[in-house]
Amino acid sequence: MLIKISIENFKSFDQREELSMISSSKVHENKNHRIQIKQTTLLKNAVIYGANASGKSNLVVAFEFIKKVLMEGLPVECINDFCRNREENKTKESFFELQFTVGNTFYAYGFSAILSQRKITEEWLYELLQDGESRQLFIRKANEVTQLGDIGKLSEAEKSRFAVYSEDFTGHDTQLFLAEMNRGKKYVKKSKLLFFQYAFRWIVNNIIIIKPNMGISNTEAYYNDESLENISELIQTFDTGITDIKTKVITVEEMEKMIPREIVYGIFSHLKQQMQATNSTSIQMTWRLNDGFFNIRILDNYAEPEITTLVLKHGKSVFDFSFSEESDGTKRLFDLIDMLLTDRPDTTFVVDELERSLHPKLTEHFLKLFMKAHEDTSMQLVFTTHEASIMDQSLFRRDEIWFIERDADNASKIYSLDRFKERYDRKLSKAYLEGRYGAIPVFRSFSF
Repeated sequence: MLIKISIENFKSFDQREELSMISSSKVHENKNHRIQIKQTTLLKNAVIYGANASGKSNLVVAFEFIKKVLMEGLPVECINDFCRNREENKTKESFFELQFTVGNTFYAYGFSAILSQRKITEEWLYELLQDGESRQLFIRKANEVTQLGDIGKLSEAEKSRFAVYSEDFTGHDTQLFLAEMNRGKKYVKKSKLLFFQYAFRWIVNNIIIIKPNMGISNTEAYYNDESLENISELIQTFDTGITDIKTKVITVEEMEKMIPREIVYGIFSHLKQQMQATNSTSIQMTWRLNDGFFNIRILDNYAEPEITTLVLKHGKSVFDFSFSEESDGTKRLFDLIDMLLTDRPDTTFVVDELERSLHPKLTEHFLKLFMKAHEDTSMQLVFTTHEASIMDQSLFRRDEIWFIERDADNASKIYSLDRFKERYDRKLSKAYLEGRYGAIPVFRSFSF
């Protein structure tokens, strides 16, 4: 589960800011929104409010950036991703860290980089202990050989292999060592180096990012008739008019007629990169891009991709409808529907503008379904929104509600509703729109 994300000198975030999923001891409502792991209590939800251009989407982009750098290295375009509010930030390090659990083990993984120079300056992985201490697993500093921490005695074979890996990696300024230790590396069953796999796989596979008009998942839901029937029944509860969902096989050429060719090959390139990064021989993903919805499966590196798309039925009509003919709200539901059906354990969904194109009541219905579907699981939902009607203490705990606001220097600040003392019966949405918590637009007058 996600414990915390910390970022500094990235996009609109200047000084170090963090979003924490650690439960407040002062909040006693909705106890089923918490998961206890050892002595730590983690929250299952975080809903983030803020005005337009406050930095909400940049928080989602920070999650996406960490995953992208892990899988592909620092991208060329990152040279302008430092916080450009101050000139000195151009040569200042940017900081990224995730704290999370894998099973009952607590980790802190992060890296710093001078983005304008495309240069990683430090990288680290720690095991966090319940007494507040930490155990260093590895640390890597610029132009130095990566060093292991206090992990116990390695076999001579592993010690020798690690020495070669770390020596060969020195000088790779745009790549992360955690990724290198998962690129074609094999570990014995009880290896003391398995933490490299545990941390990498959790970040790459268990953080699912969904942005407006572009949903990606690795669900099985659209690959068999039984789950398609479940989706059909579920989508009907949202009053969309859809009564049945099927898939049909299409060719690459047919896919190119639905979306631009460069996007098609960008998708295939992404899938190949993920296969290489995770050392997999096959992969399948579901993509929603604007008016297209596609299930893509690659069974090995050299096989032609298998592609299917959706065919929809409406009421008693004998005609088929394509995904592109549906309303924006219905398309948005297909971005989110996998979140209700998935049984992947320990997944953190990070969603930008969850309510995009959805009626407020539909948004509330979706959230209640999500909480009910994953009531007894370690599933987490982190999302940004403008929808004030769901800011309700019967739906979310105070420590699950967050705000992002720009300060006088135009830098984004993150803070929790829990820092305000509120009665349980206070109408939070009304107080928010009245400006009690900040994070709302501040308008200037204009003379026509």
